[in-house]
Amino acid sequence: MVRARPGATPGNGLGAPGHRPGERAHVGQRAYHRRMVRLKRAYDERAEDDGTRVLVDRVWPRGVTKERAAIDWWAKGLAPSEELRKWFSHDPKRFDEFAERYEAELAGSPDMERLRRLAAEGTVTLVFGARDREHNQAVVLKRLVEAP
Repeated sequence: MVRARPGATPGNGLGAPGHRPGERAHVGQRAYHRRMVRLKRAYDERAEDDGTRVLVDRVWPRGVTKERAAIDWWAKGLAPSEELRKWFSHDPKRFDEFAERYEAELAGSPDMERLRRLAAEGTVTLVFGARDREHNQAVVLKRLVEAP
């Protein structure tokens, strides 16, 4: 039996030694998939270990070529509605309510299920255009995908 590292819990990244993201790690009788989800601005350099790159904006990032972005899936269906995006206006004070409303928009989304499957299979990098790296839809998506 492969033992997990001390402090390992499903999804915290401390699974059995030698396991890569997306592989099954075993703790006692429970098996789970570790999900590796990364966040990157569309203006950041692409890295070899980005895995599947998913653009989660409804509009293409200004000034970024398709070659430079290296997007595997442009998931327009995961972007917040125009109404929600305008209401939020990237105001950090509104982020908690934005996250709640955005989660409600995503409920039952086939694109959300596809994203979860991709993350279970390997590393996924959520690509976004917003300047604020802490208050945007990719942060919410990451939390939802990594939730048990």
